[in-house]
Amino acid sequence: MTADSTILVTGATGKVGRNVVTQLLDAGVSVRALTRHPDAAGLPAGASVVEGDLSAPETFAGSLEGVSAAFLVWPFLTADAAPGVLEALVKNRVRRVVYLSASGVRRERARQSDPITQFHADLERLIEDAGLDGPDGPDGLEWTFLRAGGFASNDLGWAAQIHEEGVVRAPFGDAGRSVIHERDIAAVAAHTLTHPDHRGKTYVLTGPETLTTRERVRIVGGAIGRSLRFEEISSEDARAQYLADGWPVSVVDGMLHAHAEMVTAPEQVTSAVEDLTGAPALTYRQWAIDHADDFR
Repeated sequence: MTADSTILVTGATGKVGRNVVTQLLDAGVSVRALTRHPDAAGLPAGASVVEGDLSAPETFAGSLEGVSAAFLVWPFLTADAAPGVLEALVKNRVRRVVYLSASGVRRERARQSDPITQFHADLERLIEDAGLDGPDGPDGLEWTFLRAGGFASNDLGWAAQIHEEGVVRAPFGDAGRSVIHERDIAAVAAHTLTHPDHRGKTYVLTGPETLTTRERVRIVGGAIGRSLRFEEISSEDARAQYLADGWPVSVVDGMLHAHAEMVTAPEQVTSAVEDLTGAPALTYRQWAIDHADDFR
């Protein structure tokens, strides 16, 4: 990174994006934070907050001047809008993209196992292809893919049940996940955005341990000083609940299938966070302590 370089952070008000903004600013990097609602962003004063919507690249293309790299978080369930976004980045000579993908992507497969990993795989291919016609020839767009495992922050969805009843009702209590703290994803993102030796690399990011759903509930209880119950519900009941909440059928079925597989084939742990940042990945216990007030 040069002294006058600016990094664009999309999804800047999300749990990962907000941490990326903070960590880049702490490193002395110029940050341009993209959000649909700048007035409500609440980002650190050092960030340049700009309005824009990834579904409409024309809303932010004028904010790309001087941007050398972009952290891309994709908020949609398909890659349909991605070509326009990538065209805007390449046209404005944004040279590098660090894309937050998913650990379940298997590029050797013609089709992925569920819609979520499918759109991540589609995005990865589009980003690779975007470099073919970049502003400086075949190497126009540099990329790094961060294939993150399950986000620990998804467990914040338990908060209402814990507040009201001291219980978590969920399917697949024995599913093993190596969920990752959002601060660790952000730390890797900030590192790969500001160091030149990650071009064309893919990293699988996880937490430092594999824990079942039951174990994570118990750890949250310890963090808030309260004994919590876990009640396993059937996948059928969970499916009905997710559909009632408005989730697409294909997404719900894919998610439930993936979690069912984790009962007999738990997610593995990688050392990528420590390898890249030099610091061990944060434990789930630390995440629960950091978010204790959200569960109290």
